[in-house]
This record gives sequence, structure tokens and C-alpha cells, in this order.
Amino acid sequence: MTLLDVSIVNVALPSIRTGIHASQSGLQWVLSGYALAFGLVLVPSGRLGDVRGRRTVFLVGLVFFTLASAVAGAAQNEVWLVAARLAQGVAGGILVPQVSGFIQQMFRGAERGRAFGLLGATIGLSTAIGPLLGGLLIQLFGTQEGWRWVFYVNLPIGLVALPLAVRLLPGPAQREEGDRRGPRSDLDPLGVTLLGVGTVLLLLPFVQERQWPGPAKWLLLPAAFAVLGGFVAWERHYGRRHEPLVDLALFRQRSYGLGTLLSLLYFAGFTSIFFVLTLYLQNGMGYSALEAGLSIMPFAVGSGVAAAIGGRVVTRIGRPLPTVGLAMVVVGLLGTTLAVHLDTTRSVGLVTALPLLFAGVGSGLVISPNQTLTLGEVPVERAGSAGGILQTAQRIGSAAGIAAVGAVFFSRAAGPHADWTAGLELGLVTSTGLAALALVVALVDVFTGPPNRPRSG
Repeated sequence: MTLLDVSIVNVALPSIRTGIHASQSGLQWVLSGYALAFGLVLVPSGRLGDVRGRRTVFLVGLVFFTLASAVAGAAQNEVWLVAARLAQGVAGGILVPQVSGFIQQMFRGAERGRAFGLLGATIGLSTAIGPLLGGLLIQLFGTQEGWRWVFYVNLPIGLVALPLAVRLLPGPAQREEGDRRGPRSDLDPLGVTLLGVGTVLLLLPFVQERQWPGPAKWLLLPAAFAVLGGFVAWERHYGRRHEPLVDLALFRQRSYGLGTLLSLLYFAGFTSIFFVLTLYLQNGMGYSALEAGLSIMPFAVGSGVAAAIGGRVVTRIGRPLPTVGLAMVVVGLLGTTLAVHLDTTRSVGLVTALPLLFAGVGSGLVISPNQTLTLGEVPVERAGSAGGILQTAQRIGSAAGIAAVGAVFFSRAAGPHADWTAGLELGLVTSTGLAALALVVALVDVFTGPPNRPRSG
């Protein structure tokens, strides 16, 4: 639900504009408000799950997300909808870190790799299938009211997931073996505040890049770095006598530091692909929401299948696996760019299917294997907060990537002499460049790191 709601809303924006007469600024906040709130609470909620018990925090987030989805579907104006999307983002940020924490807690060795493989398949499918499902729902329920079902679709999922979570997820009595030490009630409130303010300042100019004209918005970035620098200094001081929000020693672990950087760079390229492709197909080529979603499906299918397979073999292959996956993504995106250049007709959705499938397979070999390797040496009692940091890096990467790729795309696709094809080509090349940077990080890790060995967990 939480990742589906990142991409499913993209194709519903025209329907939302028609249904509640939303302004362009309001539509932007429907997208960016979710991303901001989501990124804001990831690390604190991960730490809360470590300290208070993951099942309780997961159930709270699940109930909150389901209710917020119902409120969003019932919205009568843009203020109502934006507020509901902010609530959805907070709930999503509460839920997601508990998942990686549970996997760290409940599985070891190769089993953990398979569990992360299924998680990676879920991430890939839910992110990429969002435009297809959104287009299908709008097709079924009409342009005027179809957007509401983009949110209502979460209700049956939440109602089924809630009793299953109560029954199947381990409660506080089954907490981690390593969780006996240290003060359990310590949530580091000043650390939470500094990290939250720094994250918002960092994300805001990216998610509002097109809504706030002029360069003044980028002044928030040095302010963000200053606040985050204060956060690091505070965590070092606080960690001498208490349990800090973020254990900075995690970044001294090679696997965690490089894996988090790789994830940030890859998500900057990965999520921006769907953004520019959806805009090009719907606005540039006149595709319906359903047709646009179908055109992106090859990437989703390849990613989902490869993620499940990658999770099964990552403990044997190690870092070379996501390295090969990143190389496939780069080649697949270059092939997609070439296909768009050669075919500017409405059949572009067909000619890009094969390179998108190839890139999707590569993506499936990146996300879940990288998550398995990045969190492989993290202590179980830190699994929630460590997963939250990794997810925050992904959200920052996504926001920065969409802003950068969107700026390049609109430089050619906007204005009186719009060239949608040229805009898409430039956007895809930029996405490819970001994926290539992630590939460089992976290659550095492979060639300069210790000899690869299976990770036992």
C-alpha cells in the first residue's frame, strides 16, 4: 500500500483536477506532501519499533494508513485531500521501517536473503504497477470520480492485513536476543527534532522545484546541511551516555555506508523513469492512463521476478550481483532512449517494451540484494532505525532525482515550442547517468573491498 501510493497517484492527477477542481499547486502537494511526510518519520518510527516493539508500531501505522486512505478518497476539496495525503505519508513512514526490522529479527543467513528478495519483488511491483492500476481504476469508474478509487483500493488491503498482522507478527515477548542492554525508553527527542527539520529542509526544494520559481529555494540546502551537521554532533554527544536515535558507528561498516550511498543514487535514477515516461505517454503521445500503465508493465514484471530470484542467490554471490543488475539497468535505459529516438509514433509503448523489461530485470537484482547486503551486518536491536535511514536515503534520492530529471525534461517539453520526445530523451539520459553513478559505487565496493564471502547474518 505505502509504495503503491507513491506512483498510483501520478496517473490520477488529471482526474483529481477534474473531480475537485484542484489547482496546480494543490496537485503538486498531493504528490510532494506524501513524500515529505513519509521521509520525515522513517528514522524516528524505526527507532520507536526497536524500543517499543515492532508489532505494535506496525499495527498503529496500518490502521492509520487505512483510515487516511478512506479520508483521502472522500475528499471534497484540495485542502482536505492534501491533509489526508500528509496523514498517509506519516502512516507510511511508520509502517515501512518495521518491515525491514522484522526481516532482520525473524530470519538469518540465506533465509534472510529470500525474505528481502520477496520484499524487493513487492517494492518493484508496487512502484511500477501503480500507473497501470491507477489507469484501470479511472477507466472503470470514470474521470470525474475514478481518482477516489485510487485511495479506496487500500481499504480492503488494510482490512485483510490487520488481522493477519495481529496473528502472525511476533509480539514484544519475542523481541531480539541482543535487545537486553541499554535504556529501552530512550527515544532521543532532540535528535528526532534535528533530523526531522534537516530532512524537511533537504527535501522541500526538490519536491517543490517547479512550484517555487527562482534560485532562492536552494538556500534551504545549506540550512539543511547545517541542521544535519548539528544532528551528527548531538548524536555523538548524546551517544556517550544514552542510546542515540542513529548509531553513527553504522556508517563505519563498509557494507552499510556504501550500500546506503548506492541506494540513494539508484533511487534518484529509478523512480524518475516512471515520472518522465508517464508524462510523455499521457501528455505528449495522448495515451490514456491505462495505456500508459500498460506501457510501463514490462519493467514491473522484470523487476518483480528478478528480485525474488536475486534474494535467493545474494548470500552466495554478494556484491557482484547488484553490480551486474546496475549494468543491466544502464544498458536497458540506453536502449529505451534509442527506441524513443527511432520511433516517435504512438507505437512507442511497444518498441520500448523489451529494453524496459531488460532494465526491470536489472532493477530487481539491485534493490533487494543491496538491502540484504547493506543491512547484513547491522545488529538486530538497531534493525528498525538502520532500515529507516536506508529508506530515508531512498526518499531523498527519489525527490532529488525527480527534480533533476524533471527540470531537464521540462526544459524541452514545456513552453510554446514543446518537444516531448527530446525532453524524454534528455530525461532518460539523466536517469541513466544517476544509475551509472550507483554502478561506480558498486564497482568501487567490489574491486576495493574484502574478498566476497557468504554472509551468515
